[in-house]
Amino acid sequence: MEEIIEIKTWGGNGGTSWDDGKHNGVREIQLIYGHCIDSILVVYDKNNTPVKGEKHGGSGGSNYTEVKLQYPDEYLVSVSGNYCTMVKGGTPVIRSLTFKTNKKTYGPFGMELGTPFCFQLEGHHIVGFKGRSGWYLDAISFHISRVPSNNLLRRLNKTFKRLTSIATRAKGGHECC
Repeated sequence: MEEIIEIKTWGGNGGTSWDDGKHNGVREIQLIYGHCIDSILVVYDKNNTPVKGEKHGGSGGSNYTEVKLQYPDEYLVSVSGNYCTMVKGGTPVIRSLTFKTNKKTYGPFGMELGTPFCFQLEGHHIVGFKGRSGWYLDAISFHISRVPSNNLLRRLNKTFKRLTSIATRAKGGHECC
């Protein structure tokens, strides 16, 4: 049975809602930014195949970066940043983003102004992005999945080896060392 966890959305209520869905993992994140995060595009993994999400946000921004993860060995465990308004009376937008994997930290990208936020849930990794966007990235949230524990992987591997050994003996073959 899959665990359902509702993740908070950080940022403002401008723009329109979008949801890239839940995938196996994140392979790459492309950002355009300047005084805020103008747009984001994520390349996911779906059953060992790269799947390019849509670009969310506007076409402004003077800086471009690609965060390329060494998928599947490297996976996204945390996203932090800041949000606030760009102009008096406007709605908040995402001003900066920092991505943390199980191996490395990328960023910050944009300007660290306004209200800080940080998303990280022990034992989980980010497998999808969702939010709101218009001219900018207005808000951001995530889909998550459990990270398989090393103990579970070891137990599964041991069980597989034992089953393979039993099947080999049942066929009259020889068990390998």
